[in-house]
Amino acid sequence: MNRKYFDKTPSYSRKTPFGIFVDQAGYYPDSRKMAYIPLECDDFEVTDINGSVRFSGKTVHAGYDEASGDDVWTADFSGLTETGTFCVRAGNKTSAMFHIGEYVYNDVFDKTMKAFYYLRCGCGLDERCAGVWHHGKCHTAPARLWENRDAVLDVSGGWHDAGDYGRYVTAGACAAAHLLYAFRLFPEVFEKQKLGIPETGCPDILSEVRYELEWLMKMQDSEGGVYHKATTALHAPFVMPEEDTSEMYVFPVSSMATADLAAICALASGIYEPYDKAFSEKLFKAAGKSADWLERHPEFIGFSNPEGCNTGGYGERDDHSNRFWAYSEMYALTGDLRYHGLLVSALNEDFPLTALGYGEVGGLGALAYLLCKQAKDVQVENRFMNRFRLHADEMKKTADNCGYGVAMKPDEYQWGSNMGLMKKAMIFAINDVLFDDRSCREYAARHLDCLLGANPLGISYITGAGEFRCNYPHLRPAYADGIEECIPGMVAGGPNGGLSDPFARQVIPEGTPPMKCYADDTASYSLNEITIYWNSPTVFVLAYMCGK
Repeated sequence: MNRKYFDKTPSYSRKTPFGIFVDQAGYYPDSRKMAYIPLECDDFEVTDINGSVRFSGKTVHAGYDEASGDDVWTADFSGLTETGTFCVRAGNKTSAMFHIGEYVYNDVFDKTMKAFYYLRCGCGLDERCAGVWHHGKCHTAPARLWENRDAVLDVSGGWHDAGDYGRYVTAGACAAAHLLYAFRLFPEVFEKQKLGIPETGCPDILSEVRYELEWLMKMQDSEGGVYHKATTALHAPFVMPEEDTSEMYVFPVSSMATADLAAICALASGIYEPYDKAFSEKLFKAAGKSADWLERHPEFIGFSNPEGCNTGGYGERDDHSNRFWAYSEMYALTGDLRYHGLLVSALNEDFPLTALGYGEVGGLGALAYLLCKQAKDVQVENRFMNRFRLHADEMKKTADNCGYGVAMKPDEYQWGSNMGLMKKAMIFAINDVLFDDRSCREYAARHLDCLLGANPLGISYITGAGEFRCNYPHLRPAYADGIEECIPGMVAGGPNGGLSDPFARQVIPEGTPPMKCYADDTASYSLNEITIYWNSPTVFVLAYMCGK
């Protein structure tokens, strides 16, 4: 990769060589298979790698798509069930090559899961496990409390959160929860997954998430409160992690971070118990300590960056959904009716009960309750079930009226839109699990198709996955390592109609449809940054698809 600091002829000028858009990973033999064509045509054909026609058919006019500005025709080749490598042709246009087979998602599933290993902080990545993307130890020096510079703490470890080298409790807890719920719901796909990470002895996903959990527990103070984040005062320049030697600080306790730690440690305690009872007990104690802190501190203790700090804030308007998640997980783990009373009381506050992101975690709390083995209040259970069902039904209607088949409205293409895309796919997957609604599988697959190339830019938004893919994310080690091919498995933020950084505003013309407001360039943090909580819902969805 060009080592100049944001070269003046960057990668955003790359345009897809394809005029027909498909999932570049591929399709299962028995799945729905749809190509999207933003031009008028009547007929299409699917050819194999030798150019032989293996399927042909008529296109269907899907109509004008507001989010992309395209008039879209679709080519349904679900009837092609033979395995192999193919492309779609119509008029003088062609698609990227794709596969049809039983294991089409395994490679991208492994890459998006191993991405967390490449984001480890506090250790070096050795060549045996990291290949050409290895690097030295980073961020191992003791950190100072921002409000008491004489106090030092060991907060080494965890995952770098995003394109920067900060680590944030609420974001980390959310990402870990996506992964642990994926393991809980689809364990068979993880039990056979081999990522090539240093640890052994349990499924690799649990080894990887443990690396984050150990750091999260270091962020708990002696009273049970949890420090909000560990970062330097200012974002690092675009250097390798071991070259970022600025002072690390630990920032004040927030009630959101405390609640999220209680929740994730409770969830993890039950999952790790069969594999490591001592670690499970450590998690249980940490969860209980933070849950007790929440009861002693019913007031909202938020967070905003103090003067002199410009790293991620991860502030929230309140902590209602965070507390609800914490009490739901504690009840699911212990069966203690005190926690049941607290989670029911938390429902008096107004927050979404299917939200699965770091800013609102009500969906994680509802999922904890629905999946738990403890006695349930039927009215509460039905409330949560109905919310998930209604959410899926609403999204189906939106997806059916979208030219590209996804439940994304034009105003939802904001910063991190690919996270929104994957969280919607998660909702469909969860509905399939809760209600055995197999129609949800097709809708979840549509969203994954879109992420992997069936979109109006014809680009796969996952590094290392697909014939035409993003390769220049806003990610410091990917820029600084001097290697042209990006670290694989990183999910880019995606289209953002808000054009929320100077580079995006410079290169994307005003009035561009929101689904096309994207640039594959390191300089654009609002379009092309990566984060752990954009990768984690993608892993969840891929685990669901691979667990068919």
